[in-house]
Amino acid sequence: MGRDCGDAGQSVGAAQMVVLAQGDWRMRPGLASLIEALGGPAQARFVGGAVRDGLLGLTVSDVDVATRLLPDEVMAALKAADIKAVPTGIAHGTVTALTAGGPVEVTTLRRDVATDGRHATVAFSDNWREDASRRDFTINALYADPLTGEIFDWFGGLEDLDRRRVRFIGDPLTRIAEDHLRILRFFRFHARFGHGEPDAAGLAACAARANDLMALSRERIAAELLKLLAADDPVNVVASMISRGILRPVLPEIVNFAPLERLVTRERHFGIASDGIRRLSALIDGRADFAASVGGRLKLSKATAKRLVAAACPHEGTPQALAYRLGTESAIDRLLLGNGTAEEIAMLTHWQRPILPISGGNLIDRGLARGPVVAQTLAVIEQRWIETDFPTGAQLDTIVSEELSAAH
Repeated sequence: MGRDCGDAGQSVGAAQMVVLAQGDWRMRPGLASLIEALGGPAQARFVGGAVRDGLLGLTVSDVDVATRLLPDEVMAALKAADIKAVPTGIAHGTVTALTAGGPVEVTTLRRDVATDGRHATVAFSDNWREDASRRDFTINALYADPLTGEIFDWFGGLEDLDRRRVRFIGDPLTRIAEDHLRILRFFRFHARFGHGEPDAAGLAACAARANDLMALSRERIAAELLKLLAADDPVNVVASMISRGILRPVLPEIVNFAPLERLVTRERHFGIASDGIRRLSALIDGRADFAASVGGRLKLSKATAKRLVAAACPHEGTPQALAYRLGTESAIDRLLLGNGTAEEIAMLTHWQRPILPISGGNLIDRGLARGPVVAQTLAVIEQRWIETDFPTGAQLDTIVSEELSAAH
């Protein structure tokens, strides 16, 4: 366990100290200067995902810093150090520092004043433990000294990380009442970091409060669900969610995890990266009507909703024809969700969509009268061109001549 720093962030324990490995991310250009500008370890510590992933030896992408400085003080300190600062969420204490190594979110220590399951009213604090206590899971409430790497852990996060257990801080029902999205986050984090069955208390609380998901915006639900489904292997987690009725209030169409299990197996077999939308389509189980309804309910973008519907339709035609009509991504979706072979999927790996080498103007130049017949004839030519594997030269000319004769 890391040393318990007490309410004011000072060491009061004699437990064995755990130290965060140096890691490439801690050497990012400008990060040391940022910590210095904020007043060093007494005023600023790494927190959250960077600490968790660093301890697990995973690649760290986003770096978050917690600080005892007030937001206005952060802005002033960064300006004095000639570090560009953007007040991205300053009302809630967050300032984004634009360092040479990438953006870093700097957030003032906080405590919750009021919550309604969707939004929180916060007050700023200088108390490290108080800030940690408002976070969702123990593994996300780990702080690290930015110079020595010493870990500070008040709620057993290190032990939970070692046991691959996702556990709410304090009473799970209370944490879910504060932010209903934590129901989905519990399962997403278990899919990524957990091992075995989910924490029993957390699982029971999520099941008991599943109806709370209806109070959330559909955009938030979609974002969290797609992250969950994109995990390396979410099958067991999704199976648990279905059996416990977690998704029923917002996605009653999802009742069977077997198609997802089949898709995950095929993705691995063919070496295709996981994808949340493709996996959501699997859970809809090939129902285009369900896909349209779910896409609208989750307020997906037009392009994403269209892809969800396309993936739910049957696999017909050659892989290239499918990719030409739908795009390579959607074609691969259908091949994986259907019975596409490794050879068919490989055909699309470096496939470039060809351009029909003839236009309506070319047909008019060859004697076809202007009017609707031009578009109609061109559509027939394109269809035959697709069906015959996009020929050029004499074979294409034969198709054009035949269709021009039929149109006269």
